[in-house]
Amino acid sequence: MLQIVFNEISAAEISQLGTLEQLELLDEFKVTEDDLEHLDDQRFGKIERNGKTLYRFRTLDWRFYFEVVHEQVIVHRVLHKGTFSDFLFRSKLPLGEDEALADSKHFWNLIDEGRQARRS
Repeated sequence: MLQIVFNEISAAEISQLGTLEQLELLDEFKVTEDDLEHLDDQRFGKIERNGKTLYRFRTLDWRFYFEVVHEQVIVHRVLHKGTFSDFLFRSKLPLGEDEALADSKHFWNLIDEGRQARRS
């Protein structure tokens, strides 16, 4: 299993949840190298832009957006599913969630903000 590291922003996002919900989410969020090589479409997604790869992990009503750097899973954002489901509904895009996010400037601004945050 890879080491999971939350940055300041993703740690703050998850800390806003109740203790039991945090524990449940963290118990679900496990990532192995095998997971990344054989993505389970129900839980994982892959988003690419400008040669960089970002992964999405779905659990319950939450999405973890992360990248893998030197055997570490760096979590950039932890967002409620409604954050982008509403976006997709309003924009009526005929794409899947990951395809729509790859083209969304707003999404990449959120990720870049997470990348620039200090790691916890």
